[in-house]
Amino acid sequence: MTEILAHDANGNALATTTPALFKETVAKKGDTVAMRNKDFGLWHDISWQEYYDTARAIACALVDMGLEKGDRVAIIGDNCPEWVMIDMGIQCAGGVAVGIYTTNAWQEVEYVINHAEARFFFVENEEQLDKWLSFRENAPSLKKVIVWDTKGLREFSDPMVMAYDRLVKAGRAMDTAVVDARMAELRPEDLCVLIYTSGTTGMPKGAMLTHGNVTWMAHAIEQQNRIDNKDEVLSFLPLCHIFERLFSVFAHIRHGYVVNFVEKPDTVMENMQEVSPTVGYAVPRIWEKYYSGIRIRMTDATWVKKLAFKAALAIGHKRATLKMNFEKVPLYLEVLFNIGYFAVFRKLKKRLGFDRLRVAYSGAAPISPEMLRAYQAIGVRLIEGYGQTEGTGVTCTSQLERVKFGTVGRPLPGCQVRIAEDGEILVKSPGVFVGYFKDEKATQEALQDGWLYSGDVGVLDSDGFLKITDRKKDIIITAGGKNITPQYIENKLKASPYINDAVVIGDRRKYLTSLIMLDEDNVMKFAQDNKIPFSTYGDLTQNSQIKQLIQHEVDEVNKTLARVENIRKFSIIPKKLYQEDGEVTPTMKVKRKKVYEAFSNLIEAMY
Repeated sequence: MTEILAHDANGNALATTTPALFKETVAKKGDTVAMRNKDFGLWHDISWQEYYDTARAIACALVDMGLEKGDRVAIIGDNCPEWVMIDMGIQCAGGVAVGIYTTNAWQEVEYVINHAEARFFFVENEEQLDKWLSFRENAPSLKKVIVWDTKGLREFSDPMVMAYDRLVKAGRAMDTAVVDARMAELRPEDLCVLIYTSGTTGMPKGAMLTHGNVTWMAHAIEQQNRIDNKDEVLSFLPLCHIFERLFSVFAHIRHGYVVNFVEKPDTVMENMQEVSPTVGYAVPRIWEKYYSGIRIRMTDATWVKKLAFKAALAIGHKRATLKMNFEKVPLYLEVLFNIGYFAVFRKLKKRLGFDRLRVAYSGAAPISPEMLRAYQAIGVRLIEGYGQTEGTGVTCTSQLERVKFGTVGRPLPGCQVRIAEDGEILVKSPGVFVGYFKDEKATQEALQDGWLYSGDVGVLDSDGFLKITDRKKDIIITAGGKNITPQYIENKLKASPYINDAVVIGDRRKYLTSLIMLDEDNVMKFAQDNKIPFSTYGDLTQNSQIKQLIQHEVDEVNKTLARVENIRKFSIIPKKLYQEDGEVTPTMKVKRKKVYEAFSNLIEAMY
């Protein structure tokens, strides 16, 4: 009998392993739609029963090939039904699923495969298979590589490589008794997935999450804001990241809603319009990109539309400010907002694919309060969540009707948060991981007396809302001894439609400076509208008029900051930042150390 840790709203015991939870949902949902994917221009439905049968066939085949309970199996590929079927197949076989970012270079893939000692490796296509071929002689733990998209590999033959279709077909013909027994014997404390952190400081570490961790979190996230089987989500963030894995796999098998997979990574906006999900989620960079697109689009609108948008937005901002400070919204303002919403924002949301959004989350990195207020102002109920991989993704989240300006909300029910003497946020919950794989030293640093040391700095206010101020290691102490939180300033700078990212510098310096990364699309449009000649992105970064444009944006931010926080000088980075160059993580977080090293000449020139 599976140990029980939680109950649903009706008092029913909840399963605490992913296969048990999966099986329960399939029994309820049967032939109803679990997933949709787009192929050749058409959306195709996949039922819960088909999902389960395929995952169990994968499990049978893996067990037949020698997968033992606790063995690690790696997956690399873009979001698609095969990815999650493989994921659940591994877990049903008692294995441990290990996701790898598709953008990782072969050397990084080799590191994860060998560190995890993966026995099997599922790859999407020829591109990802080529990465394995680059290190095949240096991966002794691997028994077999399975490819699910074999286009381009028709003539390829290798005894180590097999087609996914062949594996599934073989699994369907097998007796399921061994897999059923594996599923039944799993316990909440057994390892479920290894999630390798994106590595802003050195090589990634493998966070060990148990079945108890992920099933508890799948239940806990609905305690703040409702999720039910009538919801739909759009899956497009990397599936090996806890943020997407939570919605596309763990919460999915708990709540039974529909997951829609994007056609390709570059069709997110188009697919968003087609699907119009009810629950949205993305990293701050994407929400910022959407909103800067709205602002730029309005520059091309007629003067009547510009005037209407400006008036409706001003009303929306007033209303949002009151609501996010828990103040009463006057009746006249509510009426004016509804008029503005009907006349302006309703159509805007429909064009974006946001018209059905009941709740939208921003996570994985801090987002500026101004950006949250901007979305609330146009009627998109965007709220911020906070957590880390080591806590199974979520520690705090705001509630729809209790969004407090400048905070990430309250801890989830069952989650404790306290602030250490030095300001570090400590977390204790059933979602806290059991440690880092093969890294006892890092585990001891992260877990002390049952508390997870997050590495983030923050404060809890009198209402129990958590405010994040910065990463502990990123706090700047100026030459004058002032403590500065760079994320706060960087978020204000990134709110500009012309600034894609910013890195504030000033540790042990007399004043603050910043490296600025341009928003290419919006700056190109500005250049075209103002007849500024350019041929390349590099040309834009060197143009004097573009520098004046950014100076204006920096000056506007400085007006909102204390004098000691003002950006005295800035430099525009002359290139885009790429993961391949080690400058950003797969979730587009800047690796500060790498950026400092790469552009040290620009930094020193500002001093």
